[in-house]
Amino acid sequence: MNTSQNVAFIGLGVMGGPMAAHLARAGHKVTVWNRSPERAAKWRDAWAQEGLALAFADTPKNAAEEAEIVFICVGNDKDLEEAAVGEGGFLAGLS
Repeated sequence: MNTSQNVAFIGLGVMGGPMAAHLARAGHKVTVWNRSPERAAKWRDAWAQEGLALAFADTPKNAAEEAEIVFICVGNDKDLEEAAVGEGGFLAGLS
């Protein structure tokens, strides 16, 4: 039985980045989005050194389009609202 799932992870901060990596290590197909491209690039470089292949989306919506599960790890209510229902928010990408 294959338990691998398509997962979107929104928010790659101090907690979100490691959690997204754990999901990838567990065999899930992980697509991530982060508000700050600089922080996303930092994680991308670290994961590449470890041999992890996570996909990077340009919007939360694009991250969620093929996801069975969406994880969100952001700092405050305003960030959550923007990632969920703002322009390109993940709710518009859910099937």
